[in-house]
Amino acid sequence: MWVLVAANVVVALGYGVVAPVLPQYARHFGVSISAATFVITAFAVMRLVGAPPAGLLVQRLGERRIYISGLLIVAVSTAMCAFAETYWQLLLFRSLGGVGSAMFTVSSLGLMIRISPPDARGRVAGLFSSGFMIGSVGGPILGSLTVGFGLSAPFLIYGAALLVAAAVVFVSLRNSRVVGQSDEDMAPPVPFRAVFRHRAYRAALLSNFATGWASFGLRIALVPLFVIEVLGRGPSSAGLALTAFAVGNISVVIPSGYLSDRLGRRKLLIFGLTLAAVSTALVGFTTSWPAFLASAYVAGAATGIFVSPQQAAVADVVGNKSRGGTAVATFQMMADFGSIGGSLLVGLIAQYTSFGWAFLVSGAILGIAAVGWV
Repeated sequence: MWVLVAANVVVALGYGVVAPVLPQYARHFGVSISAATFVITAFAVMRLVGAPPAGLLVQRLGERRIYISGLLIVAVSTAMCAFAETYWQLLLFRSLGGVGSAMFTVSSLGLMIRISPPDARGRVAGLFSSGFMIGSVGGPILGSLTVGFGLSAPFLIYGAALLVAAAVVFVSLRNSRVVGQSDEDMAPPVPFRAVFRHRAYRAALLSNFATGWASFGLRIALVPLFVIEVLGRGPSSAGLALTAFAVGNISVVIPSGYLSDRLGRRKLLIFGLTLAAVSTALVGFTTSWPAFLASAYVAGAATGIFVSPQQAAVADVVGNKSRGGTAVATFQMMADFGSIGGSLLVGLIAQYTSFGWAFLVSGAILGIAAVGWV
């Protein structure tokens, strides 16, 4: 488990290093702003497209092989971005990185489910999620330090870090009894239709869509603009705002996973999603910087309350006796759908109505997800 957590930290840390410089790096090829931002969209779209094949590969070849292969694809494609000579080469390399990202995301979540004992799935999910959160906080900080070495330096650093992570995962999991079980020792793959019949799984799909919309779509696309255009703060404050969300998430994600093993998944999911709905809606109506940071922290903490129980609920349905590649891939795809749809639609809502309405609609989607768990 600690190997997966450490790999998650490296993955999120590297993404945070690359993300701030990527649009600027694309712009130095002389393309428009929309073309520069499309490099980010292409990565997300290829993650979405790559998830179903990744799920099928996991069922056929096992989580470990697909996980390491995905890490290697992202490592090589990211490093190649540093040597891109045209915008189209950069777009191609980032698109390949999206496919690799889908592979290791689906397989790593599958590995987490496989190694989770039934009485500790919430705690394992909390640790698993905390790795991404820790990397998300440290990534932008590290990225700001590496920019001084040139716009291409973050890509080389991230690629090298992922190669190290892939090597560590390969060596550490090579002799794992659970991960290395042969197909003869495993139960047949879980049919998606059987999993989809569970109401808990359908509720998890809805709430993961809401997670992608609010955590990745709304926050990444709109929060920085809200901080600058509505609150009148600078770009550095936008980074601090995203940090407040992440710190709130980290502070509760592990305790929430532990509580879900004691109290059950459903109560924490309903409470966390409801609190996230209210706090997200209120963020868009704050007018002072301190009030915004407080609301951002609460919204991040609310997300942390339901993320671990949500993953543990999927593990409860899929079980750890067989590979649920397709079910896990579909669960992950819902977050990608929410991320892409959220990033596009919240901008349109803010443009044609107001920022407040964009946050209010996002809060309503989280509230609908809470009703799904009720």
